[in-house]
Amino acid sequence: MSLEKNIVANYVGQIYVTMVGIVMLPLYIKYMGVEAYGLIGFFTMLQACFVLLDMGLTPTIGRETARFRGGAMPALEYRQLYRALSSIFFAIAVVGGGGLFLLSEFIASNWLNVEALQIDEVRLAVEIMSASVAMRWMCGLYRGVITGSERLIWLSSFSVLVATLRFILVLPVMWYFGCTPFVFFVYQFLVALVEIIGLASKSCQLLPADRYLSGAIGWSFKPIRLVLKFALTIAFTSSVWVMVTQADKLVLSGILRLDEYGYFSLAVLVASGIMVISGPVSSAIMPRMARLHAEGKYDELTRVYRGSTQLVSIIAGSAAITLACCAEQLLFAWTGDLQLAAKVAPILRLYAVGNGFLAIAAFPYYLQYAKGDLRYHLIGNLGMVVVLVPCMVLAAIYFGGAGAGYVWLVSNGLFLLVWVAYVHYKLEPGLHVKWLSKDVLLIILPTMIFAGFLKMPNLELTTRLENFIYVVAVGVILVGGALFLSDVARGWLVSYFYRRRSVR
Repeated sequence: MSLEKNIVANYVGQIYVTMVGIVMLPLYIKYMGVEAYGLIGFFTMLQACFVLLDMGLTPTIGRETARFRGGAMPALEYRQLYRALSSIFFAIAVVGGGGLFLLSEFIASNWLNVEALQIDEVRLAVEIMSASVAMRWMCGLYRGVITGSERLIWLSSFSVLVATLRFILVLPVMWYFGCTPFVFFVYQFLVALVEIIGLASKSCQLLPADRYLSGAIGWSFKPIRLVLKFALTIAFTSSVWVMVTQADKLVLSGILRLDEYGYFSLAVLVASGIMVISGPVSSAIMPRMARLHAEGKYDELTRVYRGSTQLVSIIAGSAAITLACCAEQLLFAWTGDLQLAAKVAPILRLYAVGNGFLAIAAFPYYLQYAKGDLRYHLIGNLGMVVVLVPCMVLAAIYFGGAGAGYVWLVSNGLFLLVWVAYVHYKLEPGLHVKWLSKDVLLIILPTMIFAGFLKMPNLELTTRLENFIYVVAVGVILVGGALFLSDVARGWLVSYFYRRRSVR
């Protein structure tokens, strides 16, 4: 499967999933209320926190699937590993979901600052969340198999279907049965059930058939020992990652009123689009780079790494700059609420720029993932959690969402400038200066300067349509300029038009 096709398929799917979720949010707020949307934001945070229970299993099955496809692992060993991991996933889903169910009374009564909603209604919603979160987390096992097999076009199509069910078709259901948290979360439970059945069925099709095995699969956890070091390293760094990215949300969910937490969740959700649009690149290159490393094609691995960095710098960088420059215009065009736009815009700017730094700083992790050695990723994330989490918690307590946003921006900027340079020096000496100057700064800095000129005219935009057109125009112009600055993007475009002319 072509890497370019996988990346395009990922982007089509992720853009749809992200946009449909964001576009529908004003309707949720309108019909359910801001406090109920705060409950949805809490649900989203819980799903992210469930990564703490992952223990490195999802990335491990993805990497081992890619290695099996590259011929570095026999079919029987792979099936034994898959069965062992499936058992662990199921056990953790039961324990994690059950624990959340038992804590539902405490969460509703003592943690969330509920004013308008009934406590019993919130408790019931949390109980339903527990089952939905457990099922959606277990989908990680099946997504790992599908991603590692590089069946990303199918996965993207299925994600579009699930997003349509989750974000769009929930509205007619709520209009018919009532716009209440109970109806919303029961429906999300049913969608999670459809999702896990679909992903499990596809992953089973991709497993090597029994007739190709050299012996019986059996029931043993011995295969896990071979990947235990890698899995535990992933587990620790994933746990640290969750602590780093969710500490502010967890703390603020217990400090802010549920309606104010809804506004904060709104800003973080929009800013998270930066990471979402960089996600398809990582999903496509991680199994490819792992396979190239297994095959000993190191020069090709480096080309994929640098070319993908430029692609993320173009798309995620331009998106972050656009959000930072046009935060209020975007929020007003989206919600039609000037007061909401004024409250959310400062937080959105901070998280957008911080996520832009983060999208690029994540690349050394992909390189370490391909090599199967996450030592420096482990050390870097440990340093982040020691410094960032206490600062994030204190900033959130004393300065609210804006304080957390400043800490997020500064910490990710320093991580990109300092730690990434050290990791490159250790893994690929001589790479960092070329990577940072040509693949990142040559694209990002001129785009930032150009965005400053675009903001200089004092335009008076009064309608939602005018604001929307302005944001889209700025985004398109910045992406176009960034494409021109990238030699890899120019090469792809020239090659594409050349092929088109040859066909004619």
